[in-house]
This record gives sequence, C-alpha cells and structure tokens, in this order.
Amino acid sequence: MIKFWSYNREFERYKKKIFSKIKKSLKSGQIFFGNELFEFEKKFITRYKSKYGVAVGSGTDALIIALKSLDIKKGDEVITASNTAIPTISAIRSVGAIPKLVDIKDNYLIDTSKIEREISKKTKAIIPVHLYGQTCDMDKIIKISKKHKLKIIEDCAQSQGAMYKNKFCGTIGNLGCFSFYPTKILGAYGDGGFVLTNDYYLYKKIKRIRFYGIETVDRNNKFINKYYANEDGINSRLDEIQASILNFKLSIVEKLILRRKHIAKLYFKELGSVNLKLPELRSYSDHVFHLFTIYHPQRNKIVKELNRQSIETRVIYPYPIQKMKAYQKFFKGNKRLKNSEIKSKGIFCLPIYPELRDKEVIQICKSIKKILKKI
Repeated sequence: MIKFWSYNREFERYKKKIFSKIKKSLKSGQIFFGNELFEFEKKFITRYKSKYGVAVGSGTDALIIALKSLDIKKGDEVITASNTAIPTISAIRSVGAIPKLVDIKDNYLIDTSKIEREISKKTKAIIPVHLYGQTCDMDKIIKISKKHKLKIIEDCAQSQGAMYKNKFCGTIGNLGCFSFYPTKILGAYGDGGFVLTNDYYLYKKIKRIRFYGIETVDRNNKFINKYYANEDGINSRLDEIQASILNFKLSIVEKLILRRKHIAKLYFKELGSVNLKLPELRSYSDHVFHLFTIYHPQRNKIVKELNRQSIETRVIYPYPIQKMKAYQKFFKGNKRLKNSEIKSKGIFCLPIYPELRDKEVIQICKSIKKILKKI
C-alpha cells in the first residue's frame, strides 16, 4: 500500500529528537505560555520575515481570531474563493459574517478579475486562499482592497513557505493565518495555528483574543496572573508540547519543502507527456507542493483503479462550498461559480510528502500511464 500520507515514517525518522523535546517540555512544569511557545513564536516570525506573530490552537482558530481582530461581525460580508476547505467558510460564519464566493481560475485559485462584482457596502475583507502550495495573485488583490478600503486575511494553511514575488505568503496582506495540522507543510502531532501581522495594534489584540480577552504576558513575555478580560475572546492556546515539536520541525522545514519539490519534479518528469492537467508553475510564485493536484475528466475511474492497485489518492475538494447543504442558502441562484463546479468533478491529488520514496513515485506514475491508455 502506498499511503497518501504517512505519519509513521516521519515519526520513525525523528522520534529520538521529538521525544527529547517533549521530555524537556514536560520537565519544565509549564503546560501553556512557557519558553517553548515564546521561542517558537519568535523563530516563526523571524523565518517568515514578519514583525509580529501569535501561536494559536488551530488554523481555523487563526482565521476566527483574525476576523475578530478586525471587528468583523454579524451582517458583514467577507469575500473568498469557492474552491476552499470548509474551515475558511466556517470561520467567517463563526463571527456572524456572510461569505461571498468568487469563482476560480484553471489553476484552482480565486479569479481576481471576478472579485469586484461581489463587493457591496457590507463587504469588509477578502480572504485569498493560497491553495495546494501555491499563492494567489496578490498584486491584483491588494489593488482591489485599497480601492474599496478592504482588509486582507491570507489563508496560508496549505502554503507555508510559498513566496509571491519574493515575499512570503502571510506577510503581504493585513494578516496571515497558518495551520499546523499534522498533514501540513509544518505539522504538529496534534493541532495548532499561527497568525502573522505587521500591525502592532492587531498583534496585541490577537494575543488577548486567543486567551479569553485577557492580557497574558508583559513586555518581557512574563506571564501575568490577572484574570481580567479586556475584550471578548476565545480559548485558543498552543500548548508547550506541540510548541516543542514545532520548534524542532521548524528547524528542518526547508529540508522538508525541498523534498516535496523533488517529488513534484519527478511527477512532472514522468507525467509531463500524458493527458493530465498538472499543477501550474509560475516564474513569480514559488510552489511548495503541499499537494500535487491534477485534473482529468474521468477522475473517478482513475482513482478507483489506483485504489484497486493499493495506491491512495485524495479528492481535494469533491464539493465546492456552494453545493454544501450548510451553505447553500447563501448562494442560491448564483450562476457565477461554474468553474469550481467543473473542476471539483475532475481534480484529485497524488501522494506527496517528504518520506515518500522515489521508487514509489515512479510506481504511481507507471500505474497512471497504464490506466490512461485504457480509458
């Protein structure tokens, strides 16, 4: 069986260092807001060239906290892509705002030429989703946001380390949100998230929101034991154990990204001449290949046969947001989202993770070539 993702292989490779970090964390006697957290926050913002950053409980929490920090509330509208993960939309709904969807281009990212038609007097922000490891066209999004006085929250859950014109995603808009779910570029062994910003006011507000609205640390990162809420917040703390694991994995994240790029290069080499739509590569945008997403109109047949041959794949995503029961009421009668509906019927993802072996990639490609000859 070639798994779509394997936690076990990574753990076997790094378990000594991971256990060492966990042991050190437990011995410190600090479960939350300890040295591991503060070290990780400092290293993360330094690596991605941001002024400020706050670690939180999950990528979804990161989006919710970012929205709350901008005072986005019930009745406000937030624009995002129709091809995205459910948490992007659930975060918008969690603060009472209304999602406004924009169709995608052939590279599965938001079609910037169609954003302005969705803007109204109620629109407060745009959430560009940097999907699969690639970045949205941020120049156009920034231009639109300035024209209409909108805020930008970058959803970087799948694209940590990706660059757009020599700038890291998550540092281009007002706020950048990241996920440390285990399958992500930088994955915890539980869950976690992060919010980047270059705005000191937003930074201070985000720190309060993540812990019930309480001011948790002073200027020297010393814990303040004062149970007093300055504003409405939530409980979204990254614990010391997860922070310790992430500290280690952050030290090797560039190595992990390079391995993903190597695997992607193999896929391009082996599948470049067959009848598949492969990921788009752009000279001004660095793809980090969180996922290797391809398209074929007979996707279901290919996936079924690969599964029969013990090769796992994933369809990300099988249903566009506007077709889901939970959100249909917001998009009734919207006929401007056709491309996301077409793409959802043919996209699927091949295994791509640092521990995937070259010979397994070759085997996957050989199987796909044989299947394509039969359909």
